[in-house]
Amino acid sequence: MSTSDRPCCAPGRTPHPPHASGAGPGPALLGIPPVPPPPGRARAAGHTMAELPGGTFWMGDAFDEGYRADHEGPARRVTVAPFGIDTTAVSNERFAAFVRATGHRTDAERFGSSFVFHRLVHPDARRHVVGTVPGAPWWLGVEGATWSAPEGPGSHVEDRADHPVVHVSHDDALAYCAWAGLRLPTEAEWEYAARGGLESARYPWGDEFTPGGEERCNTWLGDFPHRSDRPGGPGTVPVTAYPPNGHGLHNTSGNVWEWCSDAFGPGERVIRGGSYLCHASYCNRYRVAARSHNTPDSSTGHGGFRCARDA
Repeated sequence: MSTSDRPCCAPGRTPHPPHASGAGPGPALLGIPPVPPPPGRARAAGHTMAELPGGTFWMGDAFDEGYRADHEGPARRVTVAPFGIDTTAVSNERFAAFVRATGHRTDAERFGSSFVFHRLVHPDARRHVVGTVPGAPWWLGVEGATWSAPEGPGSHVEDRADHPVVHVSHDDALAYCAWAGLRLPTEAEWEYAARGGLESARYPWGDEFTPGGEERCNTWLGDFPHRSDRPGGPGTVPVTAYPPNGHGLHNTSGNVWEWCSDAFGPGERVIRGGSYLCHASYCNRYRVAARSHNTPDSSTGHGGFRCARDA
């Protein structure tokens, strides 16, 4: 396992190791029976989408509090055409239906491993740890960690059908989108939708992180990376766990990073939204303007996606 230049947020594969020959998930995950592949638009029927009119908005960091290497600023006027976007990240249930219909094997399965946060590795998977990430030892390479076994061998998603799918690469997200007759959002579309109609706010709900003391997103609570004060510990929550923003989108801050279609730089793609591991003490990328990046074949236990389509 090797890393990108920003391992704290999204450890990645570069250079590419040879593919492994690990087995994919079984044919009866989540109890969804095999179905003949319907037309692409019919597959998209399982998605609840916000139909947005598009327009011109201020994109980027208006507060000069982001990471300069991430190129969040300066804030600038950007115009997007009308489009539709998922109100939630793609769930385990939806991804299982895709796998069942197509037999798709994710990059994590083909490579034979993926990155898992150290506090989440399943006890049965500890012997499958193949290394740590330099500079971010809380990330462990775990053989057999996949979308259907997010914490490695011994874990499963049978009780997390409504949680966002993780351990999916950009390439996996594109394969899902092709099956569903959809696409990934552009970065501008993602931010326009995530802002929920608010102009230049820090978060999808405004400028205050916990208005009235109310938690609005799934980020790290406690002393990162060793002590979590979140009841039940760190990890994903259901895709509709928090109230939606003004455009009807859930969890555009925290929970899981989401792939966008844009290139960040040579060989990398943009990810947006932050995750359940973000914390002000080391990574405040749960702000709506925040961005990061990873290689398109990389996968992690806090990386997912949502879909979009032309109007």
